Amino acid sequence: MSPTSAELAGLLARLSYRKGEFRLASGRTSDFYVDVKQTVMTPKGSALIGRLLVDRIEEAGLHSVGGMAVGAVPLITAALVEANRRSYELDGFFVRRQTKDHGTAVKLDGRFDPAKPAALVEDVVTTGGSTIEAAEAVRAAGGQIALIVVIVDRQEDEGLERLATIVGQAGRVEALVTKADIVAAAGD
Repeated sequence: MSPTSAELAGLLARLSYRKGEFRLASGRTSDFYVDVKQTVMTPKGSALIGRLLVDRIEEAGLHSVGGMAVGAVPLITAALVEANRRSYELDGFFVRRQTKDHGTAVKLDGRFDPAKPAALVEDVVTTGGSTIEAAEAVRAAGGQIALIVVIVDRQEDEGLERLATIVGQAGRVEALVTKADIVAAAGD
């Protein structure tokens, strides 16, 4: 793990990791929860996440980043701010759960360009359902997914493996930190 990823794991352990009984987006219950928004909505957390995301996006040579609203929106914003700091050309978009019923009536909002292979970002992955839904919307609009980066892999239900089927052999799927990294940083 890089020093920046270790620093992120520590910040997530302190600000986002909770023990208890929680209902997940997948409908399952869990004895822990990682609320990445508690970390990304701080200056330090946003900067760390932005740096790590753009490292991977730039390495893949991509110029488009998106994800499912609401969880991915602050992640996309963190990446855009970091890309601007580096003078790296990057556009962001997000996928709505339902097509907007007013204005432009779009499902993919922001700077989506189907000609640009995209990176998708996700805050936490268990089953990968939200990212799969976002990828289906991108593909339906004529786009292609070349990279998926999740902030936290819960290391359950083969979420990363399910996401790998989206990008196929030509793409990559990776997590910035895992549940084990956060648990270790929390001293549990």
